[in-house]
Amino acid sequence: MSSKNVAAAGYLSDPRIVLLAGSVVALIAIGMRHSFGLFLNPVTEGIQSVDRETFGFAVALQNLIWGLAQPFAGMIADRYGSARVIFAGGALYAGGLICASLASSALGLVLGLGVLVGIGLSATTYAVVLGAVGHRYPPERRSTALGIASLGGSLGIFLSVPVTLSLIDTLSWSMAFVSLALVALTMCVLAPFLSGRADAQSADQSLAEALSQALGHKGFVLLVLGFFVCGFQLAFIGTHLPAYLMDLQLEAWLGGAALATIGATNIAGTLACGAVGDYLSKRKVLVSLYLARSCAIALFILLPVSDVSTLIFAAVMGFTWLGTVPLTTGIVAQVFGPRYLATLIGIVFFMHQIGSFLGAWLGGLVFERTGSYDLMWWSVVLFGLIAALLHLPIDERPLVSKMPKLQGLAGNA
Repeated sequence: MSSKNVAAAGYLSDPRIVLLAGSVVALIAIGMRHSFGLFLNPVTEGIQSVDRETFGFAVALQNLIWGLAQPFAGMIADRYGSARVIFAGGALYAGGLICASLASSALGLVLGLGVLVGIGLSATTYAVVLGAVGHRYPPERRSTALGIASLGGSLGIFLSVPVTLSLIDTLSWSMAFVSLALVALTMCVLAPFLSGRADAQSADQSLAEALSQALGHKGFVLLVLGFFVCGFQLAFIGTHLPAYLMDLQLEAWLGGAALATIGATNIAGTLACGAVGDYLSKRKVLVSLYLARSCAIALFILLPVSDVSTLIFAAVMGFTWLGTVPLTTGIVAQVFGPRYLATLIGIVFFMHQIGSFLGAWLGGLVFERTGSYDLMWWSVVLFGLIAALLHLPIDERPLVSKMPKLQGLAGNA
């Protein structure tokens, strides 16, 4: 290899470049996805065969497919590097948005916004991006790096809401989808900067052994169950909060302002949680976050809902919104090491997305059946309390990565 090629390869694998590229990819993929709730009313008014339940199902299916495909995207990234995965994901993401823009029935919306965008998200978000970043940073700096990469998603949430609202108002909901598709293609351009993959450490441990080790670890199972709750809460609120506020006869702008506020405070929350995770017990911080969410949601639905109370609620929720991500992925990396990090993160996020599927879909289903979101709001409160309890017994101590027959695992389970 020539000195020029060596220099280029070194540049592309520089941790700072990987972190920057990963943050921008997360900004685009997660940010745009957060704005899909703004399309609920325009799409249901524009397509006769689509109601809230159908739209909620499309978003729910997106979350489910995102989760189902994410472990496989992580495996491919661990084996071959992240560049190919992110390039393909960006193309599928854009294709799904184009398909949604052309939809004239429920089928077209579900195929585009649900299936294609769901697959695209699996290849451009947490498992692949955070796996690539986690591989490049040492343990003592990893939680902060993961927090900064997750911060990209927080910035995206903040920026995407006003941009998407403007596109819908000035163009139309269908052309807004087309515009977002063009932005999604930027991820394909950034893919080469995330081309690195894990070093061949723990060579005596196969992928099957790593999966057996993780699934046999009690703390990993509890972490997965807790992240299910995270997905349930965020998908319901992100998808149905704007419509809920309009049902209360509040101004239409408030839904967008609430989502934007979530994005703004999420920036500080994600960065703070990532940094704190390098110094304090990640498990204890996660317990605090889930308790804070349940308290904030309970107060929001018990007190009279107004512009001020909504924005305060959004600010509190935003601070805890993606703060769980660097902490949860940080525990996975801390306990199991970086070798199969993208794969294990993919499994954790699979359960997160099952929760997201149920949160988005059941929100619409419950509303259509009862005419109210009350049952869903109280379910979200209860699940948050359960998640806090699930995290209490998690053991954060690192496992020995090179165990021929996984000996000694029982002591950590």
